[in-house]
Amino acid sequence: MSLEVNVAGIRMRTPVMVASGTFGYGSEYVDFVDLNQLGAIVVKGITSEPWPGNPMQRIIETPSGMLNAIGLQNVGVDGFISEKLPYLREFDVPVVVNVCGETLEEYCEVTEKLDAAEGVAAIELNISCPNLDCGGMSFGVDSQLAGELVNNVRARTGLPLLVKLSPNVTDIAEIARAIEDAGADGLSVINTLLGMAIDAETRRPQLANLTGGLSGPAIKPIALRMVWQVYNAVKIPIVGMGGIMTGEDAVEFFIAGASAVAVGTANFVNPRASLDVTDGIREYLESQGFDSVKELVGSLEQ
Repeated sequence: MSLEVNVAGIRMRTPVMVASGTFGYGSEYVDFVDLNQLGAIVVKGITSEPWPGNPMQRIIETPSGMLNAIGLQNVGVDGFISEKLPYLREFDVPVVVNVCGETLEEYCEVTEKLDAAEGVAAIELNISCPNLDCGGMSFGVDSQLAGELVNNVRARTGLPLLVKLSPNVTDIAEIARAIEDAGADGLSVINTLLGMAIDAETRRPQLANLTGGLSGPAIKPIALRMVWQVYNAVKIPIVGMGGIMTGEDAVEFFIAGASAVAVGTANFVNPRASLDVTDGIREYLESQGFDSVKELVGSLEQ
């Protein structure tokens, strides 16, 4: 039995990645997790310039999940390449860099710098960012806009290119097809859902940003549905994510059509969640007589 997978050109010893924004730059978890045992590390979103993020309060616990409005706090692409990437190169694990931007030009600038940096295995485009050229509308909610962005970024890098889809859309399959046509190698499904929390005593929002991204087990049924829809719409591989806490959760994503998974919010509850999920996948394969995760992908019976 083997847990090794090759997803969109990213060779991984296990199909379990850690999701962007939940694992810092990797070094934050090294006291708890042997990074070499991970399938891949997806670092937090990187922009062209350092960004302090949103004001406090930025994280709120919700029933079966959490809301976050961190606001893409990061060291900027130059700081990441000079300060964070050298440390990650010490480990034998693929490093996937989540790229964010407010304009098409910013995405391209960040991608070009990462393409030239040693130790970057792949790019993951975060298309849930607000596009300043279009009045703040997210890149990921319009198929034409998403396709144009991916097409331009594709021309700037030869690295494997994943695109992280927003769930805050009417037809995620339409967006996925446009991104596939524009040259993406794979899709990350899904990003967080837009939500908010209110303090009934003060009648004020609990997040300083008013709204934030909902993640955790509460969104798993939505994420599974969207992975299944995207799997039936495109031919490129999918990294499934959204509320994965156990190996069985991950298996459900494989059955829906994901070729790999990413563990996110669970990392805040249990720093070793990604390794526990990996163990759970291995136990499932053994108990069911499977030789590989590949046998599960898209195996939903209807």
